[in-house]
Amino acid sequence: MISAQQKIADRPWLDPDAKPQIVIESVNKSFGAFTAVDAVSLKIYKGEMFALVGASGCGKTTLLRMLAGFANPSSGRILIDDVDMTHVPPHERPVNMMFQSYALFPHMSVEKNVGYGLRRMDLPADVKTKRIQEALEMVQLGAMAKRKPHQLSGGQRQRVALARALIRRPKVLLLDEPLSALDKKLREATQFELMSIQYQVGITFVFVTHDQDEAMALSTRIAVMNRGQVMQVGMPSEIYEFPQSRFVADFVGTTNLFEGTVYDSRPGHLTVRSAEAGCDLQVDDIGRVGPGQRVWVALRPEKIRLSKQPVTDGGVNQLKGTVWELGYLGNRSTYRIKTETGKVITVFAQNDRRTSEWSIDWSDDVYLSWNANCAVLLQQ
Repeated sequence: MISAQQKIADRPWLDPDAKPQIVIESVNKSFGAFTAVDAVSLKIYKGEMFALVGASGCGKTTLLRMLAGFANPSSGRILIDDVDMTHVPPHERPVNMMFQSYALFPHMSVEKNVGYGLRRMDLPADVKTKRIQEALEMVQLGAMAKRKPHQLSGGQRQRVALARALIRRPKVLLLDEPLSALDKKLREATQFELMSIQYQVGITFVFVTHDQDEAMALSTRIAVMNRGQVMQVGMPSEIYEFPQSRFVADFVGTTNLFEGTVYDSRPGHLTVRSAEAGCDLQVDDIGRVGPGQRVWVALRPEKIRLSKQPVTDGGVNQLKGTVWELGYLGNRSTYRIKTETGKVITVFAQNDRRTSEWSIDWSDDVYLSWNANCAVLLQQ
């Protein structure tokens, strides 16, 4: 069994006395009248795989560029290991950046691409050679040292770029959409390679991605950004299961939102009267809101049970609807159910039986049910 002390050691952000490696304090970045980054404050700890996620134009890449030194904040400051880096040029920062395009030199071999970062370092030739070999072995490309980039696959080019970024042994590695150029299957395989390499080197990784699944799979913590602001920071499970706003609930994964008004409030339990749902919804909650307050009930599609017969258990939320749309995705099926009020609800059902026949098909009348502890109550 993992002790509380072990959990805190593995998750230093839970320890109020832990010292962050990177501190971003009230950082703003404006381009004329446009504010790209708006009063962002973050603490990132040594050894983290920290993700910045958000839609295009939300400010995540601008924030990464400020960490790298390619852009200066309009106000605020950035510290790494207690040293103010706000106006330190990129080549003097203990960071390195791996770009989305990989930016490999086509006329250079793999080993020369990897060793390019050492050219200005005052190291003996044999030490540089050893470093290059170690970096190539780390990314499993030792046998391809003499090849040119055009002779490599997309995943191999990605690993060359990673080895080149790590060879200077930075304290922090910044990655801009590191896996975006890879196809889906290769991207999933490379995610595990990236996690393994990060664990080996023990360097703090800060990466930008618009791919929520990638952020969930790779990161220790996620910062969700919108319009230049950080909406929520937390571990992937916290972000997914306990979103703090409609934006986060809707952006990360898929969710169903029911607008309503708190009708009854008891310790640990609320009743929400929702015209969208066409009935009262029962939600387990710690009682942060009182009767009459406007709220939204967020419900993930996989939390909903589908059946052709009504559920008779007490205390279970239940709606009736018709299968409006249906999609088969192999491991699961996605149902879009049109309820009696006209609201369309998304449901994920695991395909746990090997069959080509649908147990629930187009135009079937169905019942949707879920327990009170499956939904999250949101106030904004």
